[in-house]
Amino acid sequence: MENLTFVEIVEAVHGKIIKEGKEVTYESVSTDTRTIKENSIFIALKGEKFNGNDYAAEASIKGARLCIVDELKCSLEDFSNNTFVVKVQDGKKALLDLSKYYRSKLNLKVVGITGSTGKTSTKDLVAAVLSSKYKVFKTKGNFNNEIGLPLMVFNLDNSYDVAVLEMGMSSLGEIHRLAEVARPDIAIITNIGVSHIEYLKTRENILKAKLEITDFFNKENSLIINADNDLLKRVGSSNYKVVRVGMEEKHLDLKAVEIYLGEDCSKFRVSSNYEETSSEFFINVPGKHNISNSLLAIACGKILGLSYQEMIEGIKNLEFTSMRLDILRGKKFTIIDDSYNASPDSMKAAIDVLCNMNGNKKIAVLGTMKELGDKSSELHREVAEYASFRNIDELIVVGEYAEVFSRGFNNDKKFKAFSSNDEAVQYINTIINKDDVVLVKASRSMKFETIVKELKIINY
Repeated sequence: MENLTFVEIVEAVHGKIIKEGKEVTYESVSTDTRTIKENSIFIALKGEKFNGNDYAAEASIKGARLCIVDELKCSLEDFSNNTFVVKVQDGKKALLDLSKYYRSKLNLKVVGITGSTGKTSTKDLVAAVLSSKYKVFKTKGNFNNEIGLPLMVFNLDNSYDVAVLEMGMSSLGEIHRLAEVARPDIAIITNIGVSHIEYLKTRENILKAKLEITDFFNKENSLIINADNDLLKRVGSSNYKVVRVGMEEKHLDLKAVEIYLGEDCSKFRVSSNYEETSSEFFINVPGKHNISNSLLAIACGKILGLSYQEMIEGIKNLEFTSMRLDILRGKKFTIIDDSYNASPDSMKAAIDVLCNMNGNKKIAVLGTMKELGDKSSELHREVAEYASFRNIDELIVVGEYAEVFSRGFNNDKKFKAFSSNDEAVQYINTIINKDDVVLVKASRSMKFETIVKELKIINY
């Protein structure tokens, strides 16, 4: 973390000093007393089920030398003598304001990534592509909201050349606020699907929300889009550059050609209007959708001055975030662990990967997809119909949409529904055989990683 003075911080958060302390070199920012370090800044946040102001004094005792609160819940005497206490109107806004100011002190490039699906995989690919030439920071885990992204910004310093930051949202205005903090030089939109349609009602509104990532752009900035997506291919602007990539559309800046989809890898070359076809890119993860994500990363690399060969070398450093299409080959069968999250598009992409695997029975274990609102039943049925079309050998489902899945799959002999993850695992244990392949996928709240954990015990 670069140096921030106490005066700078107070001005940035528009705070009022209510207790004097001892100024130090602040080394980190935290909103959680469990992660407090010596000489840190603690910002108290309020949530539906917690109030960080209750723990401000504890943070002080643990080593926070500046506590920013929007409500004083204890005596000032409860704080360490060395700790400043500053009061603000709103803790969450103070977090955003301070991270915005901190970002302004950094001399590095920022790549912002958003989209309905594929944000994290694309983040990992961009970081890998750039790694052969630059020192790159990337968002850890899923820290992509109005609390997580500012905390990622505080992890940056001027030793980095590029920061690759993921930006999520569930309503209009959120990505605008994230972009105001991060000020991306380059933005990437992976696709426009139906994730969060429960709140935004239409895909057009989802597009509008995602395009907020360009709200602070000018002619020096670039937006990279997957132009194979039906809504994104219409995007254009006279205010900034738009770079179009894909596999299907005609008018593309970069296009994947000579595509090979393997069991656990993908290969392709890149065609451009301006130069000869590239050497072969090898991606050590399966799925056509990951070629789309790779193209977005390659376009980013070109903007930042990398050659194709440098990018090919960088991709050798690819490390994907866990629980996203992890191929786990055991002694008996193969598990495709894609249990981190789910949407209709990512469900279909994972089913494609399952069907492309060599093996005996292809088994899909699917659960509820959240935040689909009035379209939930229609979209769960659509996924089941896709699984039937792709000739999945058995569909096993958990959750409240079992009946809808059943109608869409329309094959009672190959369909089973359960009310709990444990019941599903018990059944799988009775039917799984050597060289079978099983896909495990649902929204995060379904905790399908517990199914993967139990299957791994069976398999090893």
